[in-house]
Amino acid sequence: MSNSQEHGKTVVESLRTRGIDMKLEIVVIPVSDVDRAKSFYSDLGWRLDADFAAEEGFRVIQFTPPGSGCSVIFGQNVTAASPGSAQGLYLIVSDIKAARRDLLDRGVGVSEVFHDASGEYAGPDEPYLLGRLRVPGPDPDNRSYRSFASFSDPDGNGWLLQEITARLPGRVDADDTTFTSSKELAAALRRAATAHGEHEKLTGEHDEDWPDWYAEYIVSEQAGKQLPL
Repeated sequence: MSNSQEHGKTVVESLRTRGIDMKLEIVVIPVSDVDRAKSFYSDLGWRLDADFAAEEGFRVIQFTPPGSGCSVIFGQNVTAASPGSAQGLYLIVSDIKAARRDLLDRGVGVSEVFHDASGEYAGPDEPYLLGRLRVPGPDPDNRSYRSFASFSDPDGNGWLLQEITARLPGRVDADDTTFTSSKELAAALRRAATAHGEHEKLTGEHDEDWPDWYAEYIVSEQAGKQLPL
């Protein structure tokens, strides 16, 4: 088998194992008043990517939240769904309090920060990922994935802010190490510092190469790989 054939076989086997890239880039939300919705999402500070109109009452508008790889579109004759029926639209933030404060500064009615009721799945509140019953205040242990806030657009389409400060192992591409804010990076550095303290206890000496150890720990943690000892 030639080198080119061997390479082609390797690529095919890799695709079968990993799957072909499928990037979620568009979510359609149903609205009743297109210009009102455009004004609302513009006021959020989202980037306006498109506003196209055509004959027969067709119009499509696209917005992208800051830092997002996925956009939303709405308009006239772009969906048969009832206005306001899109619920549970998640916006991931690294600082829930700062994100909520930004929305309030923009005149958006947003809920207080809340967390789940330790696995309780009953209550009168609007559903979200961890159930229905919302307990006021951020997660008492400041756990990643556990603090939320919610708001709606003028039609009632429901958005949820979810604070994520550390991804679960394997939730990021193994080749990428990224942070969305200084708070998220600081949290990773604190975890690395704690682990490095245990590392120095094992070796019984000060590690002069601690920056390299920190870097390996943080990259391995994000990729879900085995952490250094």
